[in-house]
Order: sequence, then C-alpha cells, then structure tokens
Amino acid sequence: MTCTTSKRSSEKPDVLVIIGSASRASSNSKLMEVFGRMMSDNLLFTIFDDLGSLPHFDPLMADALPLPVAELLEKIAAAPAVIFCSPEYIFSIPARLKNFLEWCVSTTIFLDKPVVLITASADGQQGHTQLRLIMQTLGARLSDETELIIPGIKGKFDEQDGIKDKELITALTSLGIALCELIKGP
Repeated sequence: MTCTTSKRSSEKPDVLVIIGSASRASSNSKLMEVFGRMMSDNLLFTIFDDLGSLPHFDPLMADALPLPVAELLEKIAAAPAVIFCSPEYIFSIPARLKNFLEWCVSTTIFLDKPVVLITASADGQQGHTQLRLIMQTLGARLSDETELIIPGIKGKFDEQDGIKDKELITALTSLGIALCELIKGP
C-alpha cells in the first residue's frame, strides 16, 4: 500500500489526529499510537490531544480567533487528512471536542477535507452519529470505509498497550487502506 500525495513520492502524508478524550492517557490516545505504528510505512501522524487548552467558543470572537484555535486550524489546513478519535460521553461527543467544532462553524476549514471518524468507547453509537452529522454539516469528505466504532475499547488492549483483538487489527488495517485512498482523492 502506497499513500503519497507530495511532489516527491518518498514523502509520507502527515495526517493530523485529534483526540476527543479529556484524559491524556486515554484508550483513544493508545489506539492512535498503535494505529500510527501500523501505518508508519505510509503515513505520519501528528497527534493533538489538548482540546482542553482551547478557550470556550464565543461567537463574538469569530472574526479574531484566539491564538490556540487559530494554530489548530492552521494544522488542519496543512494536513492532507484529519482523524478524529473520540470516546462517547453521556451518549454524545465530549464537550471539549464540541467546543472546538463550534469554533469551526464559521470557517470552511473542513470543506472537502478528508476526515476519518473513530469512536472508541464503551458503546459509542450515539456519539459517533452526532460526530458524523457535525462533520457532514462542516462539509468534510467522509466515507463509510473511513469510519469505525469500537465498543468496549478498554478490553481491546494487552498489558503492553498493544491491541490483542484480531478483529480490531483487521478493521484498522482496512481503515488505513481506505484513508490512503481518501487522501489520494477521487
């Protein structure tokens, strides 16, 4: 599998990963570290796991974005694709993730941007549905092949934080292939 988009074919695309969890040592972070290693022959992953550092959304500030928000939007603009990996909190997306996405509403930052949605939680169905709807509203380029719901995520890891669930490894491999295809474009 080859997944290059740059002028020099030896360069790997650097995908931005946004972690929705409030915990720095979350299952979502562990999952993306494993996925990043799995994809290391084809992609680089830059992980952003500090949504809590962003100020609360204020529509009165939409014309003059706070620096941390502006910096994250610059990273999104530069990335060939964005992966959201998030748990489900109280049958919804985490407040920190929702706060960030509200900053994006008055922008076109996600318009036709290749986006992967991974919901890794105890269940995740409702949170995933909500995240998908928000990303569709923001104009992201989505596909069924680049979405994954992983219920019972905490039980999928071994003692060394590797993935012990063979079905999940297969699903992540398929997701990685689909991500490369999404980056290449239509």
